[in-house]
This record gives sequence, structure tokens and C-alpha cells, in this order.
Amino acid sequence: MLKLGRYGNIMVGVLLCIYCMINLIPFLMIIMNSFKSMRDIFLKPFSFPIRPLVQNYVDAWNQAGIGTGYLNSALIAVISVIGIIIISSMFAYAISKYEFPGRQTLYTYCMLGLALPIRLAVIPIFILMRNLGLVNSRLGLIIIYISVNIPFSVFLLRNFIDGVPNELTEAAQIDGANAIQMYWKIILPLIKPALSIVSIVSFVNVWNDFFFPLLFINDKSKATITLAASTFFGDYSIQWNLLFAALSLSIMPSIVLFLIFSKQFIAGMTQGAIK
Repeated sequence: MLKLGRYGNIMVGVLLCIYCMINLIPFLMIIMNSFKSMRDIFLKPFSFPIRPLVQNYVDAWNQAGIGTGYLNSALIAVISVIGIIIISSMFAYAISKYEFPGRQTLYTYCMLGLALPIRLAVIPIFILMRNLGLVNSRLGLIIIYISVNIPFSVFLLRNFIDGVPNELTEAAQIDGANAIQMYWKIILPLIKPALSIVSIVSFVNVWNDFFFPLLFINDKSKATITLAASTFFGDYSIQWNLLFAALSLSIMPSIVLFLIFSKQFIAGMTQGAIK
């Protein structure tokens, strides 16, 4: 273990504080300005609101359809996370514990998804979705999100599954367990920390995404929360007070989710680091 002296610990603490401030300041700016009028935002953008305007949130909710955006984003995110967990864990289990021709080639092909930005393939993806009739469809977004998040999930889960002793699966096989039973009763319970990481990261990625809803959704009733928040970007003006209120509402679920499952997330990261 790396040991730091007194001044080294102080330096690390200072750097961590600076890093935290860099990440927190944009969120604080959004929240502070969400309670201001347009005039106060331009005159005093870095000050706390003197008279907080809660009406900004009411107007943002009603005008942008935030409630509908919440429902659509929640539906898409939950189904996508479930699909990501099922597919990536099964794929990682097969790659980790079974020998078959093309095993390493298949894993390498999957890992290319980490190296190549998905936006490079946006035109082929759009053509494919159009041919399948999935443009302006929640199902189309779910399929895209599952595909996009599988490479990282497989990479993480395979490392955890590699750490599961083969003796456990061999003993279960001797007792008559089949592949599905070993996967469900042995592998999944032992990789719960990794599953929590995959769930949180995938949920945040799906919830915060703006790129794919902007391309594939043109019906307001199917808009996600990020797409609903963009309502306040006009052709000639931007309603900054309502935009900041809508953005504050859009990021709250991700923050709450992380605060609730932070222990599981940190436990998974720590266990992965030890491995």
C-alpha cells in the first residue's frame, strides 16, 4: 500500500477538495439560478437568489411537460438497465466460464464498442431504426441504449466472474445443476457489487442522454426528461430561468439514486480494485 507523509496527505486532500469544487460548482450554479428571474441571472449570475422564485419550477413543469418526461425516461431507463444486466451478465458468464471456438474473437469484437464512439455510427443506426419502424419509438431508444452499454458492462462483469472459483461451478455441476441454475444461483449472487455498478452507471447514462432522443423522438408525448428540458431553447431567445429549473428537475433523480445506492457502488468499486 502506498504510504504518504503528512504533507502528502495534505496535498491529496487539497487536490480532492479542488476536484470536488470543480464538479459541484456547475450544479450549484444551475440550482441557484433556477430560483432567479431572467434579470437577476444576467445581473448577478454568481450570487444566491435574494427572493427565490419557486414559480420557475411550476412554469417549467407545466410548459415543458416534465411529468411526461419523467415517466418516459423512467420507463426507458428501467427497461434498458434490466436488459443490460441480463444480456451482459449472461454474455460475460459464457465468455468467462466456457471454452468454445471464437470465444476470444467474440469478446474482442464486443470490446470494440469501448474504443469506437457510438456517434460515428449514427447514420447507419438511424437507417436501421427507420427500416425497422422504430423511429419515434421508446422501444427504439431502449434497443440503442442496451447495445451502447453492453461493452462496458461485459468488460466489468467478466473481471468479477473470472474471480469466482471454478470449483464452485464444478461442484454445482456434479450435483446436477445446469448452466442456467449455476448462473442464477451461484454467479449472480457473487457478483452483486458489480451488478450494482452496472445498474447505476447504465441508469445515469440513459437518464442523462440527450443525443439519441433528439434524433429519434419527434413526438412530445414520447419525449424524455432531457428532451423536455430543451423546450426552453428558442430560435431567437432562451428562457434561462425556466431552463435552469427544468435542468434541476432532470438531474435530481440521478443524484437521489446515487445517494441511496452509494454504499453498494463504493463496495463494488472497492472489491473491483482489490481484485
